[in-house]
Amino acid sequence: MRKEIRAEKKSYGVETLQRLSEPIIERLLADKLVKMARTVLLYASLPDEVDTNVALLRLQNDGKRILLPAVIGDGVMELREARNTESLRKGVLGINEPEGPAFTDFDSIDVAVVPGMAFDRQGNRLGRGKGYYDRLLPLLKRTWKIGLCFDFQIKDSVPTCNHDVCMDEIIG
Repeated sequence: MRKEIRAEKKSYGVETLQRLSEPIIERLLADKLVKMARTVLLYASLPDEVDTNVALLRLQNDGKRILLPAVIGDGVMELREARNTESLRKGVLGINEPEGPAFTDFDSIDVAVVPGMAFDRQGNRLGRGKGYYDRLLPLLKRTWKIGLCFDFQIKDSVPTCNHDVCMDEIIG
């Protein structure tokens, strides 16, 4: 399934995917729980993911605390506060990451916006295969989890394991 999704993303091209991201981000920003949230875990998008740059800026302008993941080891990431876009640096995987101390007050995170290779209609998520979010999501017990993707990434079902954490909502 990952191979199929990667091929479909590649067939669209980065510019088209960025254009397709715009209405998805508008739906995310219009989401009632996102609007009410004080602390939002977002992700800094890769070129083949829903582009979150606009969401990051708009959520910061709305006065929300924004957290982004930072890779600290193989399959391991920590959360850090993104105070502004100028404070972001390319991490080991080439993804923008904030500098600063680890954020560990997981219960204060109102909404987590989570990328994935595919999601199904039951909220299951198929990641890229390294387990970064598999290790993080169980820590977010009180957090509303939103899977963010392109519509072609929503499938009838995706492979799951017992430890997988379901999304509460999918926006695609």
